[in-house]
Amino acid sequence: MKKITAEELRTMKDIEGLVIQGCGGDLNEWVDGINGLLTEQGILRNGSAFQNVSVSEHDGRTNLLFHMDGVDLDMGKLAMWRLASHCQFGSTWLSDYLPNQLGVNMDEKLIQKEKPDCPLIGQDGNIFNLMGIASRTLKENGLAEQATEMRDRITSCSSYGEALCIIGEYVNITSAKDAQEQSGSFEMKQSY
Repeated sequence: MKKITAEELRTMKDIEGLVIQGCGGDLNEWVDGINGLLTEQGILRNGSAFQNVSVSEHDGRTNLLFHMDGVDLDMGKLAMWRLASHCQFGSTWLSDYLPNQLGVNMDEKLIQKEKPDCPLIGQDGNIFNLMGIASRTLKENGLAEQATEMRDRITSCSSYGEALCIIGEYVNITSAKDAQEQSGSFEMKQSY
């Protein structure tokens, strides 16, 4: 099971999946339970099961995304099950969840936001210092939601290396020296 952010989920406009909302407790039990229910009802065919499952958080709820790629499904039966189980599991299609829960415009082409440059190389390597610099950079570039998301991911990760990789997903890591040189050359040009 892969944990994904709301931003990653927003980019999944070209795939379809089944979203189960408000999952609590052991998420592996949820995956096994959903696979078992769908097998019993003849929705999962020929011994197939959902193997590719992502977990995300939204509005204080833990949600599971069951990716449909490579799964032998009876789509008609799955559609009926989804409708019948909506009240019980909050089940919905990803293509419905994105616009209705995350406000994604499904007609708009995905525009890849450019990550802002962030001068981290040469700074004090304490992860909280680096996270603070990256967070300020994101906020200065109008990306406060991403700053919060980044902080939450970093504070729940398990290693320094993983934390650095997370920072790199949100900002282009540059050298503090390069940023000073660019700033200095700008100031020199202005003084003429």
